[in-house]
Amino acid sequence: MRSSVPTARVAGALRVSDDGDWLQGSRRVECPNFDARPDPADISLLVIHAISLPPERFSGDAVERLFTNRLDPNAHPYLAGLAGVRVSAHLFIRRRGELMQFVPLTARAWHAGVSSWQGRARCNDFSIGIELEGSDHCPFTAAQMRRLQQVVAALQAAFPAITRERVVGHSDIAPGRKTDPGPFFDWAALWGS
Repeated sequence: MRSSVPTARVAGALRVSDDGDWLQGSRRVECPNFDARPDPADISLLVIHAISLPPERFSGDAVERLFTNRLDPNAHPYLAGLAGVRVSAHLFIRRRGELMQFVPLTARAWHAGVSSWQGRARCNDFSIGIELEGSDHCPFTAAQMRRLQQVVAALQAAFPAITRERVVGHSDIAPGRKTDPGPFFDWAALWGS
């Protein structure tokens, strides 16, 4: 993993570094929960998730602590069930549009779990995961959707195999097991229509 960000490919207001690892404009957070992809050149799916910890709470640092293995399971009864869990996403977009990056884009984050897309299992191997601070029970903010549009444009410019048809929800790759980003996620707004 490189510590400096070289010149970058441009798409909208955000840019992906030439090595494909970092999204400039994001706040980097050290995360141990990732490993190497089987084929680093195969990045062809973008998975959108929703998360709030505890559920329906949209402030604090619990998500950041979860992805960095620093979550206090005693801080709230719900968090006790997450003790020892090792997960991550590449990117996290907070309610006000703040963008955080936990895992290099060319590495395999642990966001999809048991998953399949178009007959291909193990979606973590070939996808980038974006967590939105939210839930199945309320709309996402305009700031989040604007930031997500910028992120998707930058990622599509850097990884052309991520076509519009290959931007999916967690519920699409783990049906029956996951419901996020949920019924309030506005797919038309993501594409500006």
